[in-house]
Amino acid sequence: MMKMTELNFGDSFPPRPTDAELALLRVLWQRGKSTVRQVHEVLNRTHPIVYTTVLKQMQIMNDKGLVRREEAQRAHIYQTVYTKEQTQQQLVNDLIERAFGGSITNLVRQTLLARQPSAEELAQIRQLLDEFEEE
Repeated sequence: MMKMTELNFGDSFPPRPTDAELALLRVLWQRGKSTVRQVHEVLNRTHPIVYTTVLKQMQIMNDKGLVRREEAQRAHIYQTVYTKEQTQQQLVNDLIERAFGGSITNLVRQTLLARQPSAEELAQIRQLLDEFEEE
């Protein structure tokens, strides 16, 4: 299991991605460097989407600093700027502040009430709590 530590963003936090941007980021985290066509093909398997929509969204994400574009070849290659873990941590920190007034306890309580965790998930949560108490 991955040890939970705060990720270092330096002086700036990643921009908060929209739901549509997260879908594109998931593809890039899974595939690694990819062209717009490759990302479009993956997304189009489960959600019909127009190629030019993916292209425009990736251009916007490049401008926002969520992805980086390599222009050395005819087909531009895109890659994420931030790791999946960095983005998830930024989103969780934002949620804790905006929705729960900074209270981790309230976040955990509402999470457990919203979805009943499996026995395996509860065991993993207990293990994480034990690891935090040891630190």
